Amino acid sequence: MEKVQKEMREAMQGKTKLEESDIPKFSYLNLVIKETLRLHPPGPLLVPRVCSETCEVMGYRVPAGARVLINAFALGRDEQYWGSDAESFKPERFEGSSVDFKGFNYEFIPFGTGRRICPGMTFGLSSVEVSLANLLFHFDWMLSQGMKIEDLDMMENSGLSAPRRSPLLVLAKPIIPL
Repeated sequence: MEKVQKEMREAMQGKTKLEESDIPKFSYLNLVIKETLRLHPPGPLLVPRVCSETCEVMGYRVPAGARVLINAFALGRDEQYWGSDAESFKPERFEGSSVDFKGFNYEFIPFGTGRRICPGMTFGLSSVEVSLANLLFHFDWMLSQGMKIEDLDMMENSGLSAPRRSPLLVLAKPIIPL
């Protein structure tokens, strides 16, 4: 968080109002969003697909007409693609990488791929970028009193949107006036 806030505040050079046109200046913010989507995709299971013809996938015969579910949650944590630290939050893993969430890299498909890619992807990403940029630019964030980073529970419950198992309680300290 400190790294992305430093990048943003230096790029803004004393400005107190963040505009949507400022977002492309924040390269580390983009890496943080990608890493967050890798570990916590909007929907852990993608929309079911129907296999159009019989095929073989990883040694398994998939008959025509079978419903297939893609587990985006598991793909984002697969050590084969992300290394032995796949469970760790490490935005730098996307630095200099062409891997993106637009549906061409099958190890990272938080919005799906192909004809059924999420139609709200662009709107959703824009909303997240602007909201997160404003929250990080204007405020410093701290855990509530007595809580340590080690106490933070980032586990999720099962469900359509994979909500957090326990609420995240943080304190916002205004730094740059709104």
